[in-house]
Amino acid sequence: MKFKPLLALCLAAAAAVAQTPPPMGQGGGYHDPRSPFKPLEERADILSWKLLSQVTAKAEKKKLVPSFPAAVQALDRKTVRVQGFMTPLEAGDKQQHFLLSSVPTSCSFCVPAGPEGMVEVRTKKPVRYTLEPVIVEGQLAVLHDDPYGLYYRVEDGLAVN
Repeated sequence: MKFKPLLALCLAAAAAVAQTPPPMGQGGGYHDPRSPFKPLEERADILSWKLLSQVTAKAEKKKLVPSFPAAVQALDRKTVRVQGFMTPLEAGDKQQHFLLSSVPTSCSFCVPAGPEGMVEVRTKKPVRYTLEPVIVEGQLAVLHDDPYGLYYRVEDGLAVN
C-alpha cells in the first residue's frame, strides 16, 4: 500500500473515532498505561520527543500552520538520532518508508500521535519491522508546509543498534 492512501485512511479513522480534532501541539501522544510496551526513556544521544512536541499550530486560511521553537528550527538539515515505534507505510516485513511515533500503535487504523509525535522516515537500507522501539539516524527536515500535515522527516536514514 502506498503512503498517501494509508495516511488518508489513518487520518479519516482517527477523525471518525474522535468526532472532534485533537488539540494540536499538546505533546508527543498518549502512552496507554495498559500497553505491553514501556514508554521511551529520554536519552542524551537521541533527539527528545519533548523537544519535538513543543511545536504549536494555528489555523490560517483553513489549514494548520506549525510554529517551531528556535531549538527545533536549529535542527533543520542536521544529522540526528530519533527513537520510536514503527508504523509501516508499505507492505512487507522490511521497510524503507515508515513513520516513527513517540508512542506504540494501539490500533492498526489509527495514527498513534499527532504530527508533533511522529517523524516520517526514509532509509537507505530496509529496516525490519518490529513492535519494539527502533533508533534511526539521518538528516532531519523540519516541515513548515507538508501536504500531509507532517512536521518532521528523517531522510537518508540508517537503523542504529
